[in-house]
Amino acid sequence: MRKSLLIIAVGNPSRGDDALGPLFLERLAELCKLLNQQDDVELLTDFQLQIEHAVDLENRTLALFVDAGIACRSPFAFTRLQPAEDTGYTSHALSPAVVLQVYRKINAESPPPAFQLAIHGEVFELGDALSAAAQINLSAALEFARQLLTMPEIQTWDQLAQNYRDL
Repeated sequence: MRKSLLIIAVGNPSRGDDALGPLFLERLAELCKLLNQQDDVELLTDFQLQIEHAVDLENRTLALFVDAGIACRSPFAFTRLQPAEDTGYTSHALSPAVVLQVYRKINAESPPPAFQLAIHGEVFELGDALSAAAQINLSAALEFARQLLTMPEIQTWDQLAQNYRDL
């Protein structure tokens, strides 16, 4: 049986602040244990989103995509996602919106409600360490995630998305 909430984090730990997604998920796993939510939440991490991630969305009631972002203001942005076509997509490096569209195509139904948590990052070169600013932003995003985990309801998340949207 699949867990109702899926959290997918993407990023490359070898590229400075691109490690924000995987580091977020690592620390979120600890938070899930503290909140006794391991039975309700499935955590997945990968270097990038691919077509196959659409299958991971099946039988979920809610999904959260987490990644580093340069377009958002510090410390993070939280937005509701909608399926979107991308005529240039391949089998690698999809956006969360395209993954939702792939889900719609292969299942002939709407995907579960999905959101994106973009944690502001600044340095992304191969071999860079996580920046000091990104560490602060990661802490803020984790504190926000605590709120999400205690209220995993679409209406609550929609309201929060109105408050934290800035992409």
